[in-house]
Amino acid sequence: MITEELQVHRRDGVVEVVFNRPERRNAFTAAMYAGMRELCDELRDDTGVRVLVLRGAGGKAFAAGNEISDFLDRDAVTYEESIRELLVALFELPQVTIAAVDGACVGGGLAVATHCDLRIATPHSRFGYPIARTLGNALSASIVYRCASVFGESLTREMLLTSRLTTADRAYAVGAVMSVVEDLDAELTTVVDGLLAASGVTMRATKAQLTARAALLEAEPESDAALLAAVYHGPDFAEGVRAFLAKQKPAFGR
Repeated sequence: MITEELQVHRRDGVVEVVFNRPERRNAFTAAMYAGMRELCDELRDDTGVRVLVLRGAGGKAFAAGNEISDFLDRDAVTYEESIRELLVALFELPQVTIAAVDGACVGGGLAVATHCDLRIATPHSRFGYPIARTLGNALSASIVYRCASVFGESLTREMLLTSRLTTADRAYAVGAVMSVVEDLDAELTTVVDGLLAASGVTMRATKAQLTARAALLEAEPESDAALLAAVYHGPDFAEGVRAFLAKQKPAFGR
């Protein structure tokens, strides 16, 4: 599991994953998603691990979306579905999951963070889904619904429709992050130590209840697959990928 781009560190009761592509603001590759899915499958039945921490390297980003070049050699709809399955696996873990956000948390990075139980952020962190301005794609309905559950519907609409990023302070104000701190490591230590001292029975039962609630409230509509197929096979997404890789401003249709 330990690779250059997806580093996994273990200590008693805790697994920490570091997204290590600082030169690309830790944008997720297909291999990183596959590694995270493998880890989730491993942790699902590991009663010795109580806490999973996810964080980005470099101090500028948790994760700034996906590696766009990965869309060139695979079907985008199938790839999106594999990402959604990883997010479900992460969300359903019995361990308490923490996203330690230091910098940009956008696109795929925000999807991962909102599927964690807790979020801690530094003051300069920013959150959002600027896909309407950048790629011209769309999110799975369940990812949109999860964001709305964490950030609230109004702020989710703002992030998606205006492509504006949200500050850490505003995220804290709506309850999307539990704390905004200068010293991320110190806060993580405090939170993790508290979790390790708490009742594992209580936390597993509570997580099971909250997961069941989310399954009821955030279920995808039957029409979602067809909607995503139309978007990903349409002209705007093709233009968005072309422009992104060419470092140009996309010219989307109306």
